[in-house]
Amino acid sequence: MAQFSRIEVAAAMKETGMIPLFFNSDIELSKKVLKACYDGGARLMEFTARGDFAHEVFGELTKYAIAELPGMIMGVGSVTDGAAASLYMALGANFIVTPVLREDIAIACNRKKVLWSPGCGTLTEIARAEELGCEIVKLFPGDIYGPQFVKGIKGPQPWTSIMPTGGVAPTEENLKGWFDAGVTCVGMGSKLISKDIIANKDYAKLEQDVKAALALVKAVRK
Repeated sequence: MAQFSRIEVAAAMKETGMIPLFFNSDIELSKKVLKACYDGGARLMEFTARGDFAHEVFGELTKYAIAELPGMIMGVGSVTDGAAASLYMALGANFIVTPVLREDIAIACNRKKVLWSPGCGTLTEIARAEELGCEIVKLFPGDIYGPQFVKGIKGPQPWTSIMPTGGVAPTEENLKGWFDAGVTCVGMGSKLISKDIIANKDYAKLEQDVKAALALVKAVRK
């Protein structure tokens, strides 16, 4: 069962402004990545469940976070149906992120008051997601749409909260573009947790990179 309510999760997303995204089938390596992100100041992690037995890895990661990383909010991404959402919530997921808008996922998550963030690419999809109770909409793939799209959406719908994922980079120029356009937070994957960091197991660098990215988010928001 979720340790954090959807209101608490939405508040943390807005407050920190950044969610690291990560998947690896190696449980011990995943724990080290999670701890490095936590030590760098991240308080949310989207585990992008894209591999076989991903739920087993996530279950262990969540137990580790509850035991060793107080305040770490664990969520799951790349969820494609309501059954998978239910499985991950049973394993302790505090939020569910999807590549597409699906009503069965909305129903499963709303039933347990778990935050869900669907991937949307049109104003119609965004409006429908909000009608289904979505707090924060995922804009995916973010680099296809860009900050101008966010500005366009915020014009007629200033109440809409948007989280771009895909193409978000930990640079001042990139982050300033997104936050100036009005995003609530950003999801950051390989541009933050790079293949080189994983290959070299350079967790100290990851911790510093996360810390630097969070500092940039704070700076560009002013």
